[in-house]
Amino acid sequence: MLLELIKTVLYGLVEGITEWLPISSTGHMILLKELIPLAVSEDFWKMFEVVIQLGAILAVVVLYFRRLNPFTPSKSARERQNTWLLWLKVILSIIPSAVVGLLLDDWFDAHFYNYITVAVALIVYGIVFLLLDRLRPGRHARSIGTADEIDWKTAFLIGCFQVLAIIPGTSRSGSTIIGALLLGLSRTAAAEFSFFMAIPTMLGASLLKCAKFLMSGTAMTGSETAVLAIGCAVAFVVSLAAVRALIQYVRTHTFRVFGLYRIALGAVVLLWFALAG
Repeated sequence: MLLELIKTVLYGLVEGITEWLPISSTGHMILLKELIPLAVSEDFWKMFEVVIQLGAILAVVVLYFRRLNPFTPSKSARERQNTWLLWLKVILSIIPSAVVGLLLDDWFDAHFYNYITVAVALIVYGIVFLLLDRLRPGRHARSIGTADEIDWKTAFLIGCFQVLAIIPGTSRSGSTIIGALLLGLSRTAAAEFSFFMAIPTMLGASLLKCAKFLMSGTAMTGSETAVLAIGCAVAFVVSLAAVRALIQYVRTHTFRVFGLYRIALGAVVLLWFALAG
């Protein structure tokens, strides 16, 4: 049991870091499962790899509580209105991925949750990140400096990019940040709007996975309950630091380092499993 809890801490650490960096948290979780599997049922694992993200999401709620809370007493009427508008744009942005996810979630689970898909997605989107500064419009004069300035059309289009994240290894934050940058957002605005989109997206995904787990009829053991609780708690604590670090980093740096990391990791994964096979 102690060994499983130690492994769970590692899973929470990886989730807390990779959920916010554009390097694919799901991809890392799949790879971690291949290398250091947890002693849990397959039904529990399918639920755990998604629900652990709730711990990471809670970090954004805490860090941006005042900004995202329309009922904050110190806000003016105009600020409250802007907060409601921001939430409506966030809800609009997640509609495309919600529709596709509900329709194709099981199919993608069955056909794409493997190391080859993860490795290829890591490499392909790593190359895209390296090309971003050349691809995106307005890179010298950014048209949208903050998440609050995003219009309805741009919010929806960013949401369309999030659909790509249904493929493991793509990265939800990676796909939304790429889309946001291509649509003219500053790096900070792209990262923050991606954070905000994650709240309803991952809440909905977690509820869906929990419902499927309950309908499977599989009972959660005491050790599995501990694994879920510890994983979420560690992911939350680590995410508090990861979110702050990413925002600080993108203010003065491009996403090039993440592109290089993705390509290197994808190549290592392909080589590792080729030799193991």
